[in-house]
Formats: sequence, C-alpha cells, structure tokens
Amino acid sequence: MAARPSWRGQIRLALVSIPVEIFPATKAGRSIAFHQVHEPSGQRVRYEKVVPGIGPVDRDEILKGYEVEKGEYVLLDPEEIEKVKLESRKTLELTQFVDLTDIDPIYYDKPYFVVPADDLAEEAFVVLREALKKAGKVGIGQLAMRGQEYVVSLKPCGRGMVLETLRYADEVNKASSYFRDIGDAKPDPDLLDLASTLIDKKASGFDASEFQNRYIDALKSLIAEKIKKKGKRVIQDDTPDRPSKGSNVIDLMAALKKSLDAGDRTPARKTAAKKPAAKKAPAKKVAPAKKRA
Repeated sequence: MAARPSWRGQIRLALVSIPVEIFPATKAGRSIAFHQVHEPSGQRVRYEKVVPGIGPVDRDEILKGYEVEKGEYVLLDPEEIEKVKLESRKTLELTQFVDLTDIDPIYYDKPYFVVPADDLAEEAFVVLREALKKAGKVGIGQLAMRGQEYVVSLKPCGRGMVLETLRYADEVNKASSYFRDIGDAKPDPDLLDLASTLIDKKASGFDASEFQNRYIDALKSLIAEKIKKKGKRVIQDDTPDRPSKGSNVIDLMAALKKSLDAGDRTPARKTAAKKPAAKKAPAKKVAPAKKRA
C-alpha cells in the first residue's frame, strides 16, 4: 500500500492482540489558497518569530513552554514530550461495546480505515470484524496519535473496519443552552402533514457525488473575471445579507404547497427564498412560482 499509515499498533481484545495499521479515510477537498498582500507595494506579507527586545530568532532556539505563572514557563523539548509514557501509544484496547445509535453524531470527529498489518493478523482481524457485525456493536477505546490521546470507535466497514476519533465530553457544548428559548408549541397538524409529504417525496439514498462545492466554483469564476478586467474591483452579488424588515411574515401553508407542486429537482429552499417578493400578493396566486420552477 503506497500511503503511509497514520498509526501502527495493535488492537487488544482481552488476551488477543491484532497488529493493524490505520490510514486517513478522507482527504482535503478543493480549496482556494489566499496570501496576505501589502496593497501599496504589492508584496506578500511575511511572518517572523520575534522576541521582544531581541528581534527575530531561529526556530532551533524555540521550545514549548507551559505558563505556570504570569511570565514564568516550564520548558519542554520535543524529545521529552515524545517520550511521555502512554500505553495507548501502541495499543488500542477495546474497553466498551455499545450500539451505534448510542453515540450522538456530534461526537464523531475524523474517520480512518483500519487494515491488518500482515497476513498473520488477518484471521484475527476478520474474526473481530464479523463479531462486531453480528453483535451490532461498536468497539470503544483510546489510542495516542500525533501527540494526543483520542477516544475512538471501531466498527465494520466492508472487508475492513473504520476507526473514528471522538470528541471528549468537555469539547461538546450543551445543546440545552442554545435550544432553551424554543417554545413547546405543537405544530399545526395540516402543516405537519404537508411537510411530511414533502420529505417523503424527496426521500432517496445519499449520494455524495451529487454535491459540488459551489463556493469554490464561484471564487474561481470571480478570480477569472478579475484577471479579465485587469484587477478592477468586481462585485458579483450586492444583495443584502439579511432580508429587509417586514419580510419575515411567510404564508407557510402556501410555501409548502408550492414546494409539493414543484418538480422533484427543485430544492424547497429556492421556493422559500422567493417568498418576500410574493408577500404583497394573496396566498392563492402561486402561478408565477410555477413558471420559475
């Protein structure tokens, strides 16, 4: 395998140890890289490591420091940090087995493919994979990687397994602090039926290839236009970010009906986005929306 593993070690289940390697399951998507440029000179802005009263310093003279009091640091060199003893550095011990639905998706962070390290490990690897599949469970443990210790989950995936790093409890905000102001009112039954029908109408299997990063495409278009206009300022969208006051009264029933009447390929949010313009007309006049669909 050409790729370099992110971690090599062993999965331990009681007295059984399985040598494995893990590889990133995702990669960076398309992006546009920008540099900071000093406009008057046209020169790129550079950054230097600077010590007050001394000036620029070499990277070799820099250590990591933990501030114990204001202005006082405990200094640690890279070797000291690297040698911190953690059993999970080379061993992932599965200490819990839970249902997949027991883990809130908000805890998932980054996925990795897990493969047996060699032919001798394959038999035990397959046994663990099939046992997890049969039980319908996800293995939970901890491992150390890239200078951090992670809580991870392990589950079957085709011929292999997928390991996902999980966020710790103190890294997740409490939802109640954000949702507490949402009222307890029950939705109108007719509106609920319409929304449910719309969801059923658009239900399908997930296909990631159907989606593109339209923001990156738009940025590339802007850059091309900027080059064509020899650097002159280009504003492609001068509409305000927020709707004008008074446009927040929406005939939800009419909007849902329009969405149901529209073609399957028409996203419901496009219909909603055009509601401010339809506000002045009676709710029954929906013909213009059909023409735009």
